[in-house]
Amino acid sequence: MGLDSGVTRYGNLDRPPLHEAALARALVRPGGLWQSVRVVEETGSTNADLGALARAGEDEGVLLATELQTAGRGRLGRTWTAPARSGLAFSMLLRPDVPIERLAWAPLLTGVAVASAVRRVTGFGAAGDRFFPGADGDTEVAAVLKWPNDVLVEGRKLAGILVEKIDGAIVVGVGLNVSLSEDELPVPAATSLAIEGAPLSDRASLLRAIARDIEGRYREWVAASGDPDICGLRADYRDLCATLGREIRVELPGGAELHGHAKDVDLEGRLVVAGPEGVLPVSAGDVVHVR
Repeated sequence: MGLDSGVTRYGNLDRPPLHEAALARALVRPGGLWQSVRVVEETGSTNADLGALARAGEDEGVLLATELQTAGRGRLGRTWTAPARSGLAFSMLLRPDVPIERLAWAPLLTGVAVASAVRRVTGFGAAGDRFFPGADGDTEVAAVLKWPNDVLVEGRKLAGILVEKIDGAIVVGVGLNVSLSEDELPVPAATSLAIEGAPLSDRASLLRAIARDIEGRYREWVAASGDPDICGLRADYRDLCATLGREIRVELPGGAELHGHAKDVDLEGRLVVAGPEGVLPVSAGDVVHVR
């Protein structure tokens, strides 16, 4: 049987592997957040792997990426699958010293970092970190957020984020579609950077940009004792959140629904919704943009 164009016995040449040593050289530094960067060929779930390290008392600053995740999970128990090397699937082990009521900002912070990094490296990023070499403003992928942290482009999901609290730590997982074609998408409502006009597959530059953005925002957030106003996180989130100002439907845990107008995100990261029964904060639920 012949091999498809671009595919050899060594894998898909259009989807080159991540190189652990190169990523570690770029991200691990004395006094920095990232103390260990690991890349594995395949695993069930990077979140589960780091969860085991968290229970064993591992320090924060571990970043684990995989080329193929076979049992990835998204929010609300959804699965997340993609062909090998077609996206970024990675998790981070963190131990933020912030009040417990501020921990809800961890997934929102991650969403801001991912969306910001996507915009920067596909558009106006520094030359050393452009995912799309030679890119200018016309090629920027205009990533936005749907509360709390889905990363969307033109209403289609580009990336999902799952944050889990484990034995005093948090494990932050990210799944981002990079080179998937339309026929490889897990659901029609998803998209990829390739579909959105950034067809190159330099996943390492994108991963570096996201990790650096998370490091900067995380350090500022922790230094502010988790206060999202002091560190500017809430303002940045509002700027990127496409949910705010829209009519929405929130599918709440237990099967109830809330219809209303998305007014704001409060200091605890909750979505403030003005509905028939007044103004209510929502801490968990699946948001549908009605219009």
